[in-house]
Amino acid sequence: MSLLAVENITAGYGQSQVLFDVTLRVGEGQVVSLLGRNGMGKTTTLNTIAGVLNARSGQITISGRHVNGWQPYDIARLGIGLVPEGRQVFPNLSARENLLATAANRFNEAHPWTLDRVLSLFPALEPRLDFMGTLLSGGEQQMLAIGRALMTNPRLLVLDDATEGLAPQVRGAIWDAIAELKKVGLGILLVDKHVVDLLPLVDTHYVMEKGRVVWSGDRVAWESEPDIHSTYFSV
Repeated sequence: MSLLAVENITAGYGQSQVLFDVTLRVGEGQVVSLLGRNGMGKTTTLNTIAGVLNARSGQITISGRHVNGWQPYDIARLGIGLVPEGRQVFPNLSARENLLATAANRFNEAHPWTLDRVLSLFPALEPRLDFMGTLLSGGEQQMLAIGRALMTNPRLLVLDDATEGLAPQVRGAIWDAIAELKKVGLGILLVDKHVVDLLPLVDTHYVMEKGRVVWSGDRVAWESEPDIHSTYFSV
């Protein structure tokens, strides 16, 4: 059974339809990427999965539960940890408070994500714990946003623009952390523009064009079709 199964969903804003029959799956311990140029529907897809936007048709299933029409907080309780576009750390809380505010272990994990465990994954946050979240650098804020999602002890981590605007060194630290999360069996669905960095890490890629999934496959399939990047990512 898939951790997440999205079947032929359509969605949009007002009278504008953005998604057309989008289908994708994420299994336990899998890293899945959602790729494409800006404005192709990637964030809309993540928001629909998280319940921020309601699907107009199709089916979203999380851990065997059909969640169409559910409130975002109810979907989150099924084990969805969302790292939103723009990080959106709580500006009136310190980094420590940002992490502790979301702490929960709803599935009674034997080795849950705690403050110490997050700091072991992102040691750069430790000396910054007492700084307000918005005073951290962009890379530190992204680490904080991921750590905040992990403190909910999710089964599926959803990252929108995982390394957008980050320096290469910081981007590498994020990829290393995602590799560690994959090792412990966490399912991960992510949006990112750095396709080359993603290839060794991701099990399945989905490419979106104008609100539709137009290609999907693994690293071997990607590398066997050299025209994919020029067709779907060049401007």
